[in-house]
Amino acid sequence: PTMAHSEALLVLENFIGGKFVPCSSYIDSYNPATGDVYCRVPDSGKEEVEAAVKAAKDAFPIWSSKSPLERSQILNKLADLIEHDLEAFAQAESKDQGKTITFARTVDIPRAVHNFRFFASSVLHHVTECTEMPTMGCVHYTSRAPVGVAGLISPWNLPLYLLTWKIAPAIACGNTVVAKPSEMTSVTAWMMCKLLEKAGVPPGVVNVVFGRGAKAGEALVCHPDVPLISFTGSTLTAQRITEKSAPHCKRLSLELGGKNPAIIFDDADLSQCIPTTARSSFANQGEICLCTSRIFVQRGIYSEFLKRFVAEAKKWKTGNPSDPTVDVGALISKEHLEKVRNYVKKAQAEGARVLCGEGVDPLALPPGNQKGYFMLPTVITEVKDESCCMQEEIFGPVTCVVAFDTEEEVIKRANSVKYGLAATVWSGNVGRVHRVAHRLQSGLVWTNCWLVRDLNLPFGGMKASGIGREGAKDSYEFFTEVKTITIKH
Repeated sequence: PTMAHSEALLVLENFIGGKFVPCSSYIDSYNPATGDVYCRVPDSGKEEVEAAVKAAKDAFPIWSSKSPLERSQILNKLADLIEHDLEAFAQAESKDQGKTITFARTVDIPRAVHNFRFFASSVLHHVTECTEMPTMGCVHYTSRAPVGVAGLISPWNLPLYLLTWKIAPAIACGNTVVAKPSEMTSVTAWMMCKLLEKAGVPPGVVNVVFGRGAKAGEALVCHPDVPLISFTGSTLTAQRITEKSAPHCKRLSLELGGKNPAIIFDDADLSQCIPTTARSSFANQGEICLCTSRIFVQRGIYSEFLKRFVAEAKKWKTGNPSDPTVDVGALISKEHLEKVRNYVKKAQAEGARVLCGEGVDPLALPPGNQKGYFMLPTVITEVKDESCCMQEEIFGPVTCVVAFDTEEEVIKRANSVKYGLAATVWSGNVGRVHRVAHRLQSGLVWTNCWLVRDLNLPFGGMKASGIGREGAKDSYEFFTEVKTITIKH
């Protein structure tokens, strides 16, 4: 491909058995803020996955026999090394994904570091169960052992953040892994591989194979020696993973899309609610599975909310992600931008009103970003519940605001989508907050806040938003096999 600038292309290599291995063919990866190819990612397939699984299998006996404390020390060392290079990782994540440098510095990379530290600590505190049956002269106890080779497939929206959320618990529990990051955002995973040896991770414990889902991902999911798959991504891909892994009876943890409601009652504190709801709608360009995309506002405050919310959305500055004053960076790809824009067009065709953003306000970009994949925060109103904009995951800086009258009605409407990942409830009435939280079909409910995470607690969704939960205890249970042992004395 011709380069706009003369800078050399970054060429990534697979990391297998502790070594970087070149690949025979490559995929172009774009800088979303400029539209230029800036990186070449291995287009791996069966052969590369085969080599990685073999390396992981060979490394398993030694790694799984280490004590949790030894593994914990290695995870902590890796966390320190990533933290030491935090700025370089943040710059790379921002350039590769299009997210703002501010978001990468304050959210993505610190959280990746925290993921390793958190599981390094939590793995030391798990206990197994024991019961006695005196009448039978028996004692029962359980023991937990790592499963084997874990296949980890992570998405492009929070690349290192979500990859480490899988790698950390998998290796803390004594498994070895073959990871496949998204081909669109592979750079920080490759950078992490460079630190593994220094951290003391033995060769073969963490293998990273780059490439597309249809080729590399499929080979990993179909491999008979990979008993367990943790996947974050689209519901459509998850269906395929489920079908492909069924003949092997694999264990699956699937974290999928969301169509997350915010329910704002007339006693909400709008001074808190408005900036937080703007953040929950537009953070990371709206490319977070937990983002709010359906805002239900009680009729009494509907017009005031709308006016203030649109004013707040207009404050968000869109532009070059490497500018620390920018709030909204570039969307991941040309195709994705087109898809998000089409949702706005469909809404307009159905008679909805676009109050700000796409097609309404002018988008002024710096000279170097004219060909980038940018879009303004967009607020849509007068949209029907059955519209695709209220039913399907858009995954961009687009949110719909609609009015409701009663608590009963809004619960029903909030639950009327196929997804059930996250919800937010805004109200000063503590009884109502609990009632509504209990009745929402949602794996996570935040009240009067958004995205406050305690990693000890289960994370995951209901309905089409996924299967399984991950978190301290849940990840430990997923990444280990339990055995019940009975001793008659």
